[in-house]
Formats: sequence, C-alpha cells, structure tokens
Amino acid sequence: MISGIGVILLAAPGWAQTCPAAPDHRAALGALTDQIQRSDTEMEARGLSNRMWELWTQAPDEAAQALLDRGMRARSTYDFLGALEAFDRLVRYCPDYAEGYNQRAFVHYLSQNFDAALTDLELTLERSPRHTGALSGKALSLYALGRIEEARDVLAQALALNPWLPERSLAAPGGPLAPLGDDI
Repeated sequence: MISGIGVILLAAPGWAQTCPAAPDHRAALGALTDQIQRSDTEMEARGLSNRMWELWTQAPDEAAQALLDRGMRARSTYDFLGALEAFDRLVRYCPDYAEGYNQRAFVHYLSQNFDAALTDLELTLERSPRHTGALSGKALSLYALGRIEEARDVLAQALALNPWLPERSLAAPGGPLAPLGDDI
C-alpha cells in the first residue's frame, strides 16, 4: 500500500521530499561475493546471487520501491516504454540509487539500444563498482556492439567476482569472449 505522500511522489518525484540514501549493503554484498567465489555448485551460487539481487533491489524508500517495482513489472510484460518511464522517474528521484540505472540499462539492452544501456551501466558501476549484474550487462552490451576486447575484459572482471554467472559460457574455451590463447 502506498501512503498519501507516496502517491504524491509517484506523481512528481522530488516535489515533496528528496530521496534518502540507499541502504548500505556493501558489507553484506562483499560477504555474499566471498561465499559465491567459494561455492561448490551452481545451485549454491544461484541462491547466493538471488540474495544479492534482493539487496540491490531494496530501494531507498517506499516511493522509490514503488517506481522500481512498477518498472520491473512493465519490463516483465515487455512494456518497455512503461518500464523506461518508471525507471526515468526513479533515477530523477533517486539519482544515487544504482539499481535504478541498472534496471533502465536492462530495458535498453532488451530494446537493442546498446549505447544507452552502456551509459546507464556506467552510471550503475560508478555507484556500485562490484555489481556483477551491471558488469555482465556491460560485457553483453559491448559484445553486441562488436567491441570484443572490451567485452572480454569486463566479463573477466565480472567472473572474478562471481565465477558462476550464466555468461561464463561466453568466456569458456572456444567461446566468443574466451581469453586470447584459449581457443579449441
């Protein structure tokens, strides 16, 4: 349920109040990253990764959470214009909240607007440098633009944090982003 102030904020973010700081989950995310790196199975790593996403998608306040949730729902139904509208409002309201940019980048990626995705991914990584989702998204966007060396380097950074990412197959021997010299 959105309070009266939340309705006002959804109508005009920033008008009634400013966005509070996003929750500081760096310690918890660091611990989860350490656990993922020590995981023995993909299933174990996936559970830890899901916990990371729960932290990343914890918005700074109720109004921001409503915008994030609305954008994610719209994206899940392929309403990319509605998703972009919600994420645009979210980043205007909470310009320091990394996940607003990351989610908008995902919509741009799905829309094959890879340059816009890269812009938002850079904004995400400025705010959350170890965000493996943003790093893998950046690698995929660079790959889609044919910027193979950059994509290879960024994917290696993401895999150093989480070796179980689904995109790891791209860096496997024979894969399009495999380290040089690792061909079949």
